[in-house]
Amino acid sequence: MEYITLNNGTKMPMAGIGVFLMSPAEAEASVESALKSGVRLIDTANGYMNESGTGRGIQKSGVKREDIFLVTKLWPTVYEKETAVDETLARLGTDYIDLLFLHQPTDNWREGYRNIEKAVKAGKVKAIGLSNFPDALLREAIDTMEIKPQMVQVEAHPYYPQTELKKILSETGMGLMAWYPLGHGDRKMREEPIFTELAKKYGKTNAQIILRWHIQSGNVVIPGSKNPAHIRDNFNIFDFVLSDADMAEIAKVNKNKRYYTASPEMLAAYAHMELGPDL
Repeated sequence: MEYITLNNGTKMPMAGIGVFLMSPAEAEASVESALKSGVRLIDTANGYMNESGTGRGIQKSGVKREDIFLVTKLWPTVYEKETAVDETLARLGTDYIDLLFLHQPTDNWREGYRNIEKAVKAGKVKAIGLSNFPDALLREAIDTMEIKPQMVQVEAHPYYPQTELKKILSETGMGLMAWYPLGHGDRKMREEPIFTELAKKYGKTNAQIILRWHIQSGNVVIPGSKNPAHIRDNFNIFDFVLSDADMAEIAKVNKNKRYYTASPEMLAAYAHMELGPDL
């Protein structure tokens, strides 16, 4: 494993598993399998409605809680709720969260941020993150909040490497966690000739080459999978290193293309979207 050290001194694994779009039972099984395979970074969210399953997977794995880096996110409808963090902890079956994100940049994000700051001071949260925040709001958080953020979670992959955002992060010591790290199932991206060529060179899959590119670019990756073999494959990226020439060739596939953009209408809907049961 390789690690990133955040700007508050927190040490974080650079590869783990995400449970987006999994049912509670699927999240439970995937998390248990991942932890038993050596994965130590788990990413979930209020909005995934599988925090309880994630917590059960952690408990069933037999891995000590202190050896796991647990990440989750508050959904906008609970940003202003004083008990939001405690309810999240209860679903996960833990007394602290290693990294807690605000999931979306809705108008009430400042209240949500201050609630997380209170949780940090109470020892319930160790690091603060912002998910899907545009550069302007990210800069506002950096400039105005009492506790500076440690991490951003955004769409990032070889077609959209977040070049401009990384300039901001380099100034602040913040880290980047990539979602859609493999291009949202885009076979065209995964099968770019450079990835096929490097896969043959290193005896890896195209996906492993892309995930290794992320690590060497400084990105934390959390690919999701319900298949134990795929989970192991996604984690098997630390026994080789791409050369500088390899990295330069991969940089040429940048298309400044993203797969998701939240419209103002979508953000307004998120602010009022009530979540279903997390069983």
